[in-house]
Amino acid sequence: MIDPFIQAALLMTTPILLAAIGGLVNRIGGLVNIGLESMMLAGALVAVEVSAATGSVIAALAAAALIGGLIGLSMSLVVTRLQANEIIVGLGFSVAVAGLVRFVLKSAYGVSGTFNPPGVAMLPRINIPFVSDIPVLGAILSGQDGLTWFAWAMVPATAFLLHRTRAGLRLRATGAAEATVRAVGLSPLSIRDASTVFAGAMAGLAGAHLSIGVVGLFNEGITGGRGFIALAAFYFGRSAPWRTALGALLFGLFDAAQIRLQGHGAPAELVQMLPYLIVIIVLTGLGLADRSRVSERALS
Repeated sequence: MIDPFIQAALLMTTPILLAAIGGLVNRIGGLVNIGLESMMLAGALVAVEVSAATGSVIAALAAAALIGGLIGLSMSLVVTRLQANEIIVGLGFSVAVAGLVRFVLKSAYGVSGTFNPPGVAMLPRINIPFVSDIPVLGAILSGQDGLTWFAWAMVPATAFLLHRTRAGLRLRATGAAEATVRAVGLSPLSIRDASTVFAGAMAGLAGAHLSIGVVGLFNEGITGGRGFIALAAFYFGRSAPWRTALGALLFGLFDAAQIRLQGHGAPAELVQMLPYLIVIIVLTGLGLADRSRVSERALS
């Protein structure tokens, strides 16, 4: 009974974790990416289109990462070069991409809401012999798709990149001391742009996981606000990849729980609030903890 829930929780965690790692890197570079939702949505649609047209999962993932990266670059250029407000730009891109997706579905495919072409190649699941028969451990390690393994591999890889490489040092300096980066002859705007392209590519892959890793079709509401949940996850993580992964897993667990509760007859409208209610509670708790620490420092 517990094994299907564990697998569902890990499945729901993957898109949140992918987008959260991208958003974390972007934030450390000095840009809070509110537009992750738009990049996920575009990645989900492109992945279905390319998967159905080519029958290739690799091509679909590459296309999803590409479209996400392009949207990320466009958003970053508006913020870094035109000095627009990053919050307004991120929200604007989310609304604009949602409208563009709706237009593409109607004009190119003659459908509204759901796009379900024949021949969509799904992400294959990797079953590990012998391990799959072990309770709990088998549910965690076996039966996952390659993108889930990639998402979790990116956690230590990102930690290493940020704290053990020159590129990570430059990225952290860009977010913390832009004038210092300029003083040594580097371009903080270009570094910030690169971090946003990375965030967009990761969000594009997150969208692809939802469409060709979970359901095998595209729907206008497929992301379901998970881009904003990813935003909450990397705020929960406080610039630390492992804590960000923990936050993504927490939200993934509650996402799976709401699906399970719906299957047991709980009112869908109320149950669907669960992951977002948890987001509010977690962020409120973090805010109160920060306030308490500030008060303690002031008293000392």
